[in-house]
Amino acid sequence: MFGKRLVVSGVIAILIGTLGACSSGGDEAGFDDGVTYGQDDTGTDTGTGTGTTTSTPTQDDTVHGLKDDVRHIAAKTTRATRPHLVRKCTTATRRVRHTSTSGSGSKRRTRTWYTTERYRSCSKVRSGTETYRRTVRAEQWCVELDDVNGDPKTDDVWYQVGRTVYDDARAADDHARLEFVPAHEGC
Repeated sequence: MFGKRLVVSGVIAILIGTLGACSSGGDEAGFDDGVTYGQDDTGTDTGTGTGTTTSTPTQDDTVHGLKDDVRHIAAKTTRATRPHLVRKCTTATRRVRHTSTSGSGSKRRTRTWYTTERYRSCSKVRSGTETYRRTVRAEQWCVELDDVNGDPKTDDVWYQVGRTVYDDARAADDHARLEFVPAHEGC
């Protein structure tokens, strides 16, 4: 009986290890990392990420190449309306039951009485509409590289980067060697 349990637990351990190895691929394994990308008419990535990635950048994610161009895409907002909610409170009452016991054994008595308790009941109620600025497109900073990762055939590749990498690339000379970890490819 002990041998049978040992075999079953061994099979389960192998299955868990196999499933763990299969699921470590992220997007390649069909798991969503929370980032969505659009494509333009040519089928290339437009890089309009709407989420954030949860993985931390590793040394393998680093790209290097020669600076070709930089691009800043300002955030695009529009006016929109939404329901205006206000907090409305009303006072109400409820009946509360109280009990008290005294004595012990066969002489134990339970006394019950009721009181009325006041309380405030608050909820959010719609009261007209309000206008606000809705973000249609998030702000983006992009860098274009030539000779990506030392390949002279890979030119004009855009990468979306953070603000500090963009500032460093903008200050660098044309065709200067840049190395950074991009947020994702495309711009």
